[in-house]
Amino acid sequence: MKKNFLTIVLLLFNFFSAKSQSVKTFADSIRQAYHIPELAYAVVSADTVYEMQAIGYKKINSNRQAALSDKFRIGSNTKAITGFIAALLVKQGKISWNTKFFDLFPELKGKSRPAYYDLSLLNLLYFRSRLYPYTYTYKTPVKTQFHGNEEEQRYQFAGWFFRHASVASNDSIHFSNLSYVAAGLMLEKASGKSYKQLVNELGTQLGIDFSFGQPNMPDGNQPWGHDANLKPEAPTDNYKLNWLLTAGNITLSLPDYAKFIQLQLQGLKGASKLLSAEEFNFLHYGLSRFAIGWFWDIDENNQKYSHNTGNPGTFLSEVYVYKDLDRAFILFSNAQTDEAEDGMEVLFRELKSKYKN
Repeated sequence: MKKNFLTIVLLLFNFFSAKSQSVKTFADSIRQAYHIPELAYAVVSADTVYEMQAIGYKKINSNRQAALSDKFRIGSNTKAITGFIAALLVKQGKISWNTKFFDLFPELKGKSRPAYYDLSLLNLLYFRSRLYPYTYTYKTPVKTQFHGNEEEQRYQFAGWFFRHASVASNDSIHFSNLSYVAAGLMLEKASGKSYKQLVNELGTQLGIDFSFGQPNMPDGNQPWGHDANLKPEAPTDNYKLNWLLTAGNITLSLPDYAKFIQLQLQGLKGASKLLSAEEFNFLHYGLSRFAIGWFWDIDENNQKYSHNTGNPGTFLSEVYVYKDLDRAFILFSNAQTDEAEDGMEVLFRELKSKYKN
């Protein structure tokens, strides 16, 4: 009996090893065809890692080979982490989904537009705010308009954007990074901790090494991001992305991000002690189209899934979480080009086809 069991284990190991090697070869052909310097991807379930690879090069035209320890800027996939921290603070009773921004910051109310007076934490996190869709490419404000440390600058930034007219919209959802900046300030005020402290405490709890900003800023041996023309981004501190910290400036490795995504799969089926299945489902699917940091949709096979894309200028990250299949697909690139986005879509389709069961 023991011999038969070992034979089965070896057969399964050889099967998954061959399957993984086949996918890796295909992924590298995609990487080369779509001119992606480094491509990393993973397929996970709640308790299993089926695929995890990093291939290519940390910087274009270099011999710095990819490694699983490489860190990537995940852009708007930060929003799901911010939303998760919000849910933990709500569960702890430190803030409510219905807490209004100006209840915590009454000193900013007098100079802000009346259209924003009733904005709650929930309004901000699920994009029902009518704040305009500010991103790091906007020319104003400039760095010299604000002073102090990052937290102080984000506070002044909020005072600046709440003075701007609201965006007219017939849709109840209005996508804006500014919503998450405001929500982040609320979480800091309610907890008495900076956003970076909150993220790092979560990292300690989950065994995840979170960091912020460009990976090559503290360590030139980490991946370099590449822009739409595949120009590598030199190490620099992007002050606008610092203002957008809670909306899109977290950096981490693929293995660490996979831990966070596995937590989502565990939680969605009620196997997490941090939040209930109901709370996890609220984060992913509780509101139409976009819940708390997660878009959701139904695919061509009538499978419901939550997803998001991060595109902070020189990196791309994509994640797809299929609750009922108990599968998640994660793809990272250190280039934000149309070609890279197309190549990642091709790879996702291949991974989904191979691991749909």
